[in-house]
Amino acid sequence: LNPRLEEAVTKGVVLHLVADFELTKARWYWLDEKLVTRSQTYRLSYHALTRQYRLSTGGLHQSFSTLSEAVQVLARLRNWVVVERGDKAVRPGESYEAALRLRLDMTQLPRPFQMTALGNRDWSLASDWKTWQATPPPLPVPEAK
Repeated sequence: LNPRLEEAVTKGVVLHLVADFELTKARWYWLDEKLVTRSQTYRLSYHALTRQYRLSTGGLHQSFSTLSEAVQVLARLRNWVVVERGDKAVRPGESYEAALRLRLDMTQLPRPFQMTALGNRDWSLASDWKTWQATPPPLPVPEAK
């Protein structure tokens, strides 16, 4: 986070950070086909009474004494199922391109901050897409009994 966003969180503004995931399959005859798109939203807030930062996603909440601890946990995505087992669109053994990014959802900011954020680079937080080749492993064959 840049100093402007750190200051905003410390003053009580809740930041909604969104992790976006995409899985695409290359096609030679047309645009690449998007097979899977997933998003997960994290809320980063500061509570002045307890002097703790809080990171929330869904019904899970974690509290941290420093902002850097909260950001470190946010940097490690864990246990996020992006492709369901048995999804017909994704075939085991085939190669796909996976992409991930983290961004600030400015539509969730309070209205005065949305107006400020429109033309201000300090408020536009978005990482580049991180891409890699992903090949799902073949499903294990159940043993006959």
